[in-house]
Amino acid sequence: MTSQGCASAAPIEVAGALRVAGWCAAAVVSLVLHSIPGRAQALRIEGFLWGLGLKTAASLLKILVVHDWNGILALAAILALCTVLKRLFIWEQHRIGAAR
Repeated sequence: MTSQGCASAAPIEVAGALRVAGWCAAAVVSLVLHSIPGRAQALRIEGFLWGLGLKTAASLLKILVVHDWNGILALAAILALCTVLKRLFIWEQHRIGAAR
């Protein structure tokens, strides 16, 4: 991988991590202030969904500089994992919404 591909994807990955951390902090504050676990869990899931979206975007930027089969397989594994996790989080989000 060239340094150009890593440099363009790194800020997006950092933004995703910060977004997840911010939503998790909001979930903790919500839990402390309101004592509603479902609301805190919904905030956490929302943060993970945003973070996964940004991780996927960063991974797609990296594909521009992948030149060997190992890099392609790693990218495919990351995208598959992000897709599965996103589906699980959306399912859990709907489950929490239905329980309210």
